[in-house]
Amino acid sequence: MLQHFSHKKMFEGTDLPGWTISFYYQNQQYSGDYHKDGSVNWTNGTPPNETEVLKMVHDLMTYHVYE
Repeated sequence: MLQHFSHKKMFEGTDLPGWTISFYYQNQQYSGDYHKDGSVNWTNGTPPNETEVLKMVHDLMTYHVYE
């Protein structure tokens, strides 16, 4: 489970897609750049179980950004 999930637009004041994300997973902080195609460029290490984490991130982004 992801904890303390946050996101913000990469390009403030524009409609360009792209968000910076941050969260805790297994007591470790992770951050990255989330792109409109659902891919993530991790900026401080890749989380374990990356496929599972990406699904949770995508679900949260769908809820917070796209709806």
